[in-house]
Amino acid sequence: MQAVRSQLTQEWLQSRLGQALLQCEARVVEEALDGIFGEQCLQLGMWGDRRTFLRFTRTHRCSLIGETAAGHPCAVGEMHRLPVESDSIDAVLLPHTLDFSDRPHAILREVDRVLRRDGRIVILGFKPGGLWGLRRLIPGAGLPSAADYLISDRRLRDWLQLLDMSIQATARYFFRWPLPVNKARVSAKWERRGQAWWPELAACYMLSAQKRVSPMTPVRPIWSRRPKVVAGLAESSTSATQVSRIRFEQDS
Repeated sequence: MQAVRSQLTQEWLQSRLGQALLQCEARVVEEALDGIFGEQCLQLGMWGDRRTFLRFTRTHRCSLIGETAAGHPCAVGEMHRLPVESDSIDAVLLPHTLDFSDRPHAILREVDRVLRRDGRIVILGFKPGGLWGLRRLIPGAGLPSAADYLISDRRLRDWLQLLDMSIQATARYFFRWPLPVNKARVSAKWERRGQAWWPELAACYMLSAQKRVSPMTPVRPIWSRRPKVVAGLAESSTSATQVSRIRFEQDS
């Protein structure tokens, strides 16, 4: 089932509409990954090919985990049970991964687990509304097969904040009718106009968040204590012994 869905998705991405979307998203991801450094970047889910987005990473290494072997990912596994060590990843990219999963909360918890302190997450998703919200009324229009779990950017923002992540950036993009035969070229100028004038009509969104650093519990200093006076060691007289006993009782 996963293999069939992956094949249908890749066929959709090879259409004019899919190629236009990938072209637009390449610019969005390049800007989102700019300034994110570290050792390891991880992409969850195949969208396009292995180099579509990972070529823009600034980390020393990058990997891709897919649900099937289609597209030759670095590893195959389930998105909600990642074969990745905890606190080992600097950046995670989810290109429409949540749009195809009925377990988005579990995936986000796994991402939170594998991210290091100050790690970043970049998510691409289809908007439930906008121009593409009318796709059911247009013959021949539609999203890739099995993209049945669309999450709004507002709801996703709430979920990430519940995981104690800080929202860093949001963007809405791709202002085109969802028609496979649409031959209009992707224009950066048109995209800027859409983002400025009618962002609610966008087909997709990008959301970037950062894992918060838990504050360290301060260690209270061990204050030096005044030495106790032990009776009978310093003085031999009866009066001195009595004074020493009084001081010892007070300190105790």
